[in-house]
Amino acid sequence: MSTISKIFSAELDGIDAKLIEVETDINVGLHSFTIVGLADKALSEAKERVNSALKNSGIKPPTKENRRIVINLAPADIKKTGSQYDLALALGYLLASEQIKKFTTTDKLFVGELSLEGKLRPITGALAIASLAKRKGFTTLFVPRENAEEAAMIAGLVVVPVSSLTELIAHLEEKKYIPPQEATPIHTSRETPFVDIGEIKGQESAKRALMIAASGGHNILMIGPPGTGKTMLGQALTSLLPPPELGEIIEMTKIYSAANLLGSDAMIRHRPFRSPHQSASPASIVGGGQNPRPGEISLAHRGILFLDELPEFRRDILESLRQPIENGVATISRVKNNLTLPARFTLVAAMNPCPCGYYGDSERACSCSAYEVIRYQKKISGPLLDRIDIQINVPRVTLEELRDKKELHEQSDALRKGVTTARNHQKKRFHKLPGKFTNAELSSKECDTHIALTPQAEDFIKKMFDTSLVSARGYYRVLKVARTIADLDSAEIVDQPHVAEAFGYRLREKE
Repeated sequence: MSTISKIFSAELDGIDAKLIEVETDINVGLHSFTIVGLADKALSEAKERVNSALKNSGIKPPTKENRRIVINLAPADIKKTGSQYDLALALGYLLASEQIKKFTTTDKLFVGELSLEGKLRPITGALAIASLAKRKGFTTLFVPRENAEEAAMIAGLVVVPVSSLTELIAHLEEKKYIPPQEATPIHTSRETPFVDIGEIKGQESAKRALMIAASGGHNILMIGPPGTGKTMLGQALTSLLPPPELGEIIEMTKIYSAANLLGSDAMIRHRPFRSPHQSASPASIVGGGQNPRPGEISLAHRGILFLDELPEFRRDILESLRQPIENGVATISRVKNNLTLPARFTLVAAMNPCPCGYYGDSERACSCSAYEVIRYQKKISGPLLDRIDIQINVPRVTLEELRDKKELHEQSDALRKGVTTARNHQKKRFHKLPGKFTNAELSSKECDTHIALTPQAEDFIKKMFDTSLVSARGYYRVLKVARTIADLDSAEIVDQPHVAEAFGYRLREKE
C-alpha cells in the first residue's frame, strides 16, 4: 500500500515567489528515487544531498529502502530551480515513510538547502517567500537561521530559524522547541555619500538642477568638457536624497535578496546608487539570463542609476532603457514566461559634448570635425533624450572658485532641507495614490488632476508650445518639473516662473 505526504515550499520567480506543493509517494517495488515536475539540474541533484543529510542525521535514508519513491513538484508546468526544496523533500520523505510523527502541514511552509551532514544553508529570496506565505494564509515559515532576520520583516508571520534537520525534527515532534525569530525592526538611514554636495565648489546652477532632480525623482543629463565635475555631481546626488519609506525598503530588499546581494545586513536601509561600466551586457543592465535575475536598473529601484560617459554605452542598451524610464518596470520576455521586475529609478547621466570633449569650451579649442561632433551626439537618440527631464551644461570651474576656502556645509544643509520640504508636499498630495512617491511618477492623466496652473503659467506654456519643438511627452515632463519647483517654493499652484525654469532645463529643445 502506498503512502502519500504533502509539504509546501516555494519557487522564486524574479523577485516574487510561487507556492509549490511537494508530494511524496512511497510504493512497493524495486528501489528508485525519482523527482518529477520540471526540475532543473540543481534540483535533480537534491536526491544525493537529501540522502546523505538523512543518513548523517541518524535517519534511515531512501537508499536503504527497497521501495519505489516518487516526488512530484506541483504545479508541474512551472520550472523548478535551485536548492531551496531540500528541506521539504526530506520532510516529505520522512512523513511518507512514517519515520516522523505526523503533524499539520497545511499551515506551514518549508525552505532551505541541506548540507551533507544535515545542516541548513541560507537561500536567496527569503523575504519574497515570507511575503508569499503571509499572502497565502500560512501561519509558520521554516527557514535557515541565516535568513530568519530577513524573513521576519513580514509582520503577522511566525518565522522559525532552523540550524539543522535533527533540530527541526525534534521541534516538529514537540521534543525540543525552537523559539521563533523576533520581528525585525525596519528603520531607514541616509547612505554615507561618495561625495557630499557641500564638497563641490562652484557649479551653482548644476546644484540647483540636482536639488530639483532629487526633490521630484526627475532624470537628469549633464553635458560638459572633461574635469568639470560631472561625475562628482552625479555621485553627490546621493547626499540630497531622503531616507526611503517603509514600503520602499521592503521593495528594495526583495530585489537584492533575489539577486543574492544582501550581504551581512538583512535589509536595504538606504537608497541604492548603481554605476555600471560601459562594457556591461544588456542582461546585466536590464536583467535576464537563463535563470532570470534583476539587472542594474532593478537594483537601482527607488535610487539612482548613474551612467557616466553615456555615449560610450551600446546603442541597444540605451534604447532598452526607454520602457523602464517610462513605466517604472522592466519586462523580460521569454518563450514560456514573461517576467516583470520593478525599475523605478532616477537616471543620472553624464557625457562630453564631442569625442575630444572640448566642443564649446571657453578655454580649449575642439579638435573634432563637425561630422564627428554630430555623430557623437547622435549616439543618444531623440526618444531617449525626450525622456530626460533636466538637461544642463556643466561649464569649466574658475580658478577663483577652486581656491575658495569657504565652508559649504551650510549650503548642503539648505539643499537637503529644500528636498525634504518638496518631498513632504508630494507625500501629502499623493496620499490617495498608492505606490506614488514623487512627481516624476505621475501619469499624464494624473498631471491634469494634480497640477494646477495660474493663468500666467497657462499663457506662457501656450506661447512656448507654439514656438518650440516640445513633444507631447516633453510637455508633461515640463509640467512635472514645474510642479517640483513649485513644491520647493511651497506654492500650491504652479506659476509662470516655475514653468519658465522647467522649460529652461529642456536644453535640447532649444537647439
